[in-house]
Amino acid sequence: MEYTPYVGNGPYCFTNSFAMVLGDRAPSTATIEFATSSAFGMQVINLPKDPLVFFDPYGWDPLQSFNAAVDAMGWRCTEIIGKDEQDALRSLKAGLQNGPVFVGPMEMGLLRHQPNARGAIGADHYVVVLSVANDMVEMHDPHGHPFATLPVKEFLAAWKTDSLGYGKSYTMRTDFRQVKELSEEEMIRRSIPSALKHISTTNGGYMPPGSTANEAATKWLINKIEVGLPPGMRSSLAYFAVQVGARRSIDAATCLRRVGYTDAAAVMGEIARTIGSLQYPLTHKHDEAAVLILHKLGPLYEKLKIVLEEEVRKNEA
Repeated sequence: MEYTPYVGNGPYCFTNSFAMVLGDRAPSTATIEFATSSAFGMQVINLPKDPLVFFDPYGWDPLQSFNAAVDAMGWRCTEIIGKDEQDALRSLKAGLQNGPVFVGPMEMGLLRHQPNARGAIGADHYVVVLSVANDMVEMHDPHGHPFATLPVKEFLAAWKTDSLGYGKSYTMRTDFRQVKELSEEEMIRRSIPSALKHISTTNGGYMPPGSTANEAATKWLINKIEVGLPPGMRSSLAYFAVQVGARRSIDAATCLRRVGYTDAAAVMGEIARTIGSLQYPLTHKHDEAAVLILHKLGPLYEKLKIVLEEEVRKNEA
């Protein structure tokens, strides 16, 4: 079955920021997102007080995928983590001598140029800093705010990761340089081994006890829905996780189809459509419908793993 690619708004702050710092040599956002392997799985992070559900691989977070994605696309950059506010500001100003600086994770609720920012909400965000002058930071915020400005003091407060579940405060990447010219198709092919590794990883690592992945994650969420989905979890799914999960998956399907992985593309397209169909039921508390959709989604991850393994073998033969 053919699937129409998606073009439009969505919570792609990491990938959009990535594209901005690469400039006119940036690949498509679909290719960048594919290189991070974000579409290849579903996970439950079983934090004791506030479990999180995401449509991305077990143990995945953007920072862990960054170096692999940069390498797959033929680029290099320098990571800097400020020791404190003053050190971070000095490093940020120095980094700007080599061009725009990729900054994050940040606490989205403290980026007060955004109209709804009223305090920390535990949501991560990424921006591209363009300049620092007159005690103001100028940035491209991919959440719809080009050339936004923020007082340095407020920017530094948002740059702390205390309210987030991952990352270190004052993390930035500078000095982006292309070391190998690759077509987008070559970038996609170079990223497939990482994608296969991620869809195959369902336990272990440094995740909290009780965390789970893929079909087991769908069953975990079904159980939560049947006993009563907590309002915070419903909001996280409806306002973020479903949107970005469906988009990642349809972008991944498009990329797989571009390089001839048609069977894996078909399964990934089915995953995208299934995730996307959760939006209305979760928003309007039609939980019986959401449960039926999740029962359909669960087995698709194992199907994707099997089909992708087979197409990798064919392409390596």
